[in-house]
Amino acid sequence: MTAKKNSFSPAKVLVQGFLVVIFAGSILLTLPAAVHEGRLAYLDSLFTATSAVCVTGLVVVDTGTTFTLFGQGVIMLLIMIGSLGFMTMATVIFIFLGRKITLRDRLLIKEAMNTDSTQGLVLLTLSVVKLALVMIIIGACLLSIRFVPLMGLGQGLFYGLFHAVSAFGNAGFDLMGDFQSLTGFVLDPLVSGTIVFLFIVGGLGFTVILDLYQKRRFSAFSLHTKMVLTITGVLLFVGTFTVLSLEYYNPETLGGLHGANKVMAAFFTAATPRTAGFNVLPTDLLHPTTLFFIMMLMFIGASPTSTGGGIKTTTFGTLFLAVVSLIKGQSGVTIFERQIPFSIIMRSLGVIFISFMIVMFSLFILTITEQANFLEIVFEVFSAFGTVGLSTGITPELSPVGRVVVIITMFVGRVGPLTMAFALAHREIRNGIHYPEERIMVG
Repeated sequence: MTAKKNSFSPAKVLVQGFLVVIFAGSILLTLPAAVHEGRLAYLDSLFTATSAVCVTGLVVVDTGTTFTLFGQGVIMLLIMIGSLGFMTMATVIFIFLGRKITLRDRLLIKEAMNTDSTQGLVLLTLSVVKLALVMIIIGACLLSIRFVPLMGLGQGLFYGLFHAVSAFGNAGFDLMGDFQSLTGFVLDPLVSGTIVFLFIVGGLGFTVILDLYQKRRFSAFSLHTKMVLTITGVLLFVGTFTVLSLEYYNPETLGGLHGANKVMAAFFTAATPRTAGFNVLPTDLLHPTTLFFIMMLMFIGASPTSTGGGIKTTTFGTLFLAVVSLIKGQSGVTIFERQIPFSIIMRSLGVIFISFMIVMFSLFILTITEQANFLEIVFEVFSAFGTVGLSTGITPELSPVGRVVVIITMFVGRVGPLTMAFALAHREIRNGIHYPEERIMVG
């Protein structure tokens, strides 16, 4: 009986749940009704389903021209499930059907939400869903103001809804056709402004948004919320300044824009690597230095319990503060008059190390199987792992092996490091034999 009880692993169930959703979505996308002509090859449908559930946005076929309304609807549903989490969606369905939320269900929700208590989880889940729906509806209405006059009532409303779901979910899927993303709306403040607002809010994390709504004063926020807001603000400011500086005179990107349009496009380009995946500037025409800088932003990603990926802002911030404390000779890591536990520092180090090894392994394989430029391959791997979706254009040209590698990288990027952090976060340290310490030389 004990063995059976111990065999239950919330992290394992979460991984299996994501896999079930991905394979179900891939089957739906292979149906003739999902595409305009013929049937989509299964590897392509699996790639698309994985990219949607893992809210990545990398595509091997153009979403707007390849898929029918049914196929696009399936992709939108997969994005919703992937961004909110299948346990969140399942909980809502259970409540709607009147099914009791068991202790096992609460443990799974606790793992998915990365919380320390099982109390109030159902209420938290419902709050998350309500928040997501409100943001999506607002975004869809604003986008429809522009899309309806351009495309007609029916298509305009659907485009507004699809892009609002994709933006809030940090998925990066678009229906504009010919892999152009939002480059046609670079001078449109309504479209680009709405999209960037949605994916920034979605990338903050549901717990942060609820904390903002409930407390509304910086001094009253939790340490987690303060760190997320501070790091996000710094990354957006530094990112915008860096992109603006590097691309200011590039005639293929910012060089052709003027005044506020340059700043707006630079801000969008700096914000989208936080796992959003949309672009208003052609990624393949950015300077190599800019691409390298964007890769660093993609690796950091969004914040915990958000719709985005990456190692997360607080993980990066914790290690940065730890290094600063080490240089200063301080015994602990403190910020906002609070000390970060040593276990959190070790967890952050573990997440970064595991993530770096995953990226290096994927990169190693792709340099063998693909014929693309090395920088383009590196960019593709970082984009897949960070569940960003930005690409220099090599995704449709990937070999079958390369596509499988990117599929695995997207999945691990969305589930792996996060699940590892969950497992480490709730594992109690056992008191065992303590051996004598002996110093080694490092650095």
